[in-house]
Amino acid sequence: MTGASRSRARPSPNIWNTPELYELENRAADPHGRILAAMREIGDWSGRTVLDVGCGSGFHLPTWAEAAQRVVGVEPHPPLAALARRRTRRLAHVTVLDGLAQALPLPDASVDVVHARWAYFFGPGSEPGLAELDRVVRRGGTAFVIDNDPTRSTFGGWFRRGFPEVDPVAVERFWSVRGWRRRPIDMGWSFTTREDLEAVVRIELPHDAAEEALASHTGTTVDYAVNLWWRHF
Repeated sequence: MTGASRSRARPSPNIWNTPELYELENRAADPHGRILAAMREIGDWSGRTVLDVGCGSGFHLPTWAEAAQRVVGVEPHPPLAALARRRTRRLAHVTVLDGLAQALPLPDASVDVVHARWAYFFGPGSEPGLAELDRVVRRGGTAFVIDNDPTRSTFGGWFRRGFPEVDPVAVERFWSVRGWRRRPIDMGWSFTTREDLEAVVRIELPHDAAEEALASHTGTTVDYAVNLWWRHF
């Protein structure tokens, strides 16, 4: 990927700067597998081609590979793409490509299921990426976008205080008018230690919001709500 292409990537400071802490977050998220269960119900990927947009260090790629015929991860940040390749080097049917959501390095009508989790698709502004999904997803395919729900849950309250510029009404309107549907999911966080929870909260929220959240919350679990946006093609 060229320097010009990288400059058009939307930075993700949490995982770009501290991938080891983001790994802790991925392990703590959704301990009951509710997101995966909902995705399977809506658009199962067994025997199909899966695209993971903004795959990061490749945490979810082995999960798709268990049932999919082929898995492609696309990641704009070269150090993370390298980690994803290392993670999946023994999985012959998994490929990791450098690339952007708004310029996917894939042929037309080449994938069946798309997964994007906290990666680029935050509602208004993601129109170029959505146009790319229209191009690369085959008829009969399904795309999933997972993002925070700031209207409910403990983490939702933290997120709302940390990022008051995010308007959940505008976000919901954005997806709905484009034919996407919403599945609310209570996924939760469950950390092994308090230290891990504190470290992850501090990479996810601005400093003052993080310290306020941690001062008001005890233990190693957090109730955490997300929206699973999805669309059939």
